[in-house]
Amino acid sequence: MAQIFSPAADARLRLALVIGAALLLLGLGTGFAWVRSGTAWRVGEPAAQPIPFSHAVHAGGLGLDCRFCHAGVERTADAGMPSAETCLGCHERVWNVTAQFAPLRAAIARGAAVEWSSVSRLPDHARFDHSAHTAAGVACGTCHGKVEEMPRTAKAETLNMGFCLDCHRDPAAQQRPAGAVFARDYAPTGEAHALRPHGLQSFRYEHYGVEVSPLTRCSTCHR
Repeated sequence: MAQIFSPAADARLRLALVIGAALLLLGLGTGFAWVRSGTAWRVGEPAAQPIPFSHAVHAGGLGLDCRFCHAGVERTADAGMPSAETCLGCHERVWNVTAQFAPLRAAIARGAAVEWSSVSRLPDHARFDHSAHTAAGVACGTCHGKVEEMPRTAKAETLNMGFCLDCHRDPAAQQRPAGAVFARDYAPTGEAHALRPHGLQSFRYEHYGVEVSPLTRCSTCHR
């Protein structure tokens, strides 16, 4: 029986299959790299806000403490956002631009909060407690970056699961003494600081014969 395809056609088919497989692997690799990249997580992209607020002016130039606006950061899971009364408490005395502060007065008139756009919001299935982290000696800049240098607030880290797990597997690298959590001029001394007062490193447990740290359990961060 005569051969239907010539040797050249067979060679071209094999080459096409090899190239196709390589392109498929390249596409999968590129997609995997992209979903883990800062671009996919909108790192460095400022969020549009109802008022042109600058952390560089308030936290950097004026030196305001983070807790002045984010009052719940040491006590609750949610760090909190400044109320309209907090903003106008200063600006009605110091610097008042009617057009820019109209959303503040509108919020007071409605008896509602200012609708700030979230920069670092996590998905609903992830649980994060600001108070637990600040109590453990984790500074704001670890997750939020140097906001005191940002004219417009932008996400500094991906805040994906890999980012959180990297820190949870070696928390000592990100910890500070209790009095330095909110210090912007803190210089690491190389001294490790044990997790306070939650004591998450004080116990471990066995799961199917595998020792698992409570910091890396699924239930620690996922609902």
